[in-house]
Amino acid sequence: MKFEKWQALGNDYIVIESEQLPFALAPASIRALCAAHRGVGADGVVLISAPERPGSVARLRIFNPDGSEAEVSGNGAREAALYLRRTGRASADAFSVETAAGQLRPTITSPISATIEMGRARVRSDDFPSGTEDGRGELTAEGRTWAFRYVQVGNPQCAIRVASLPQLEALDLAEIGPPIEGHALFPNRTNVSWFAPLAGDRIRARIFERGVGETSASGTGATGAAVAFVLDGGVSPVTVVLDGGELEVAVQDDMRVALTGSAVPVFRGELAAEFVEELRALH
Repeated sequence: MKFEKWQALGNDYIVIESEQLPFALAPASIRALCAAHRGVGADGVVLISAPERPGSVARLRIFNPDGSEAEVSGNGAREAALYLRRTGRASADAFSVETAAGQLRPTITSPISATIEMGRARVRSDDFPSGTEDGRGELTAEGRTWAFRYVQVGNPQCAIRVASLPQLEALDLAEIGPPIEGHALFPNRTNVSWFAPLAGDRIRARIFERGVGETSASGTGATGAAVAFVLDGGVSPVTVVLDGGELEVAVQDDMRVALTGSAVPVFRGELAAEFVEELRALH
């Protein structure tokens, strides 16, 4: 069972082609693959398979390390796009891939970077059923009231603007992230981003991903924060400064979003037969 490990600003995924699987992935086997000490270790799995629609290069399924499936991942999709181009499954620098959130359109911009057209962001969706027309809301978690902007970018995002960089850096995401992720306002749970404006078109963001926890970077988390920033009057494109590095998010007037950043391979390998049997036994 061959695989590659990729990372984008420290957000790492195991990239597997479906043809390599001797059995279908299940939540327990995904958790075992992503385990830091007993498995490969990763923030998730990107499963690549044949497309279901004409014109697409591949279909991507994104799995979180807790075994749940995500609709989309900006970093995971960028890693997969560069993988597809390097392996020749994509014969041109611009192509389409399918995800549970719909079609994405990557453009390879260098051997280690790509721009992903993420579609149109929205501030209303069934993932926030009580939401207002502008996506603004308020919730209480850990004894504190948080004003937020809901943004749907293929997956749900709760973007929270804080007043200053020191306030942002002082947040304990391990404590405040889980109760917001699982808040009753979000029936399918939500990703959470806290951000503070810097100079000009730059913001600093910290991300708590649904099914993952705090991460060094999140493409969709950065996108949610950038969209909220632009809706509040910020300038696009937005440079989002994350723990792992920087991403650029272009937000058009019609809310179409393009995400640009780097992704690089870490290593390729083959799972030992003994470990494959452990995974099989988890089904």
